[in-house]
Amino acid sequence: MTDKPSGLFHRDRNWHPPALTPLYKTSVKRSPAAAPLSMPSTLSEDTGPVFTRGILGPQDGDLIHNFAKDGQSAIGPRIIVYGRVLDENGRGVPNALVEVWQANAGGRYRHKKESYLAPLDPNFGGCGRVITDAHGNYEFRTIQPGPYPWPNGPNDWRPAHIHFSIFGASFGQRLITQMYFEGDPMIWQCPIVGTIPSREAIETLVAALDMRRTVPMDARAYKFDIVLRGVRQTMFENRMEGL
Repeated sequence: MTDKPSGLFHRDRNWHPPALTPLYKTSVKRSPAAAPLSMPSTLSEDTGPVFTRGILGPQDGDLIHNFAKDGQSAIGPRIIVYGRVLDENGRGVPNALVEVWQANAGGRYRHKKESYLAPLDPNFGGCGRVITDAHGNYEFRTIQPGPYPWPNGPNDWRPAHIHFSIFGASFGQRLITQMYFEGDPMIWQCPIVGTIPSREAIETLVAALDMRRTVPMDARAYKFDIVLRGVRQTMFENRMEGL
């Protein structure tokens, strides 16, 4: 069932982390002081830009090579990440723009404010983008990122993860989230992950290793489906968000 008159599905705010989570320190300053207001969406939220593959570069979906010098490639375990972008009813969302960014295999981002001492990989930029097909399928190649420390507590570490920004059929379907890797014990030590209310919800952010899609002597494969809006919506990155 859709929400009339907008056609956007309601989110279940109990499924998402609360805005104020003191163990994740930056949430203290940026969480709102007043209760959120609900209001009907308008044409501005129900519509959005239309994306086509014509906007993509030839290597936008290959993070192993899209920043590398000729004949070179990024260092680290090669992986394929694939899945579907879905709506509340399980229907694939076509032409969704999926943008990703991540640390390198050593756990370091290519960012001027990065303070972690792990070395930069000169052949890895850490970002890419793809567009879903007519059935909502997407796929990209990259290297598995490493975990890294961050200045939240005296010894806090982020688990290996990839950031996702998904732009669906309208501005109201925008979602920013993070994907983790099956079997990583660091997931359960992370204060940001700990803001999510239930283990069931956390596990929706954990990509499953899929040996059937592995490319022998090349890359392992991880499957990560994403739901835009509705009661089964994939967690917004680390806080409640949206309409």
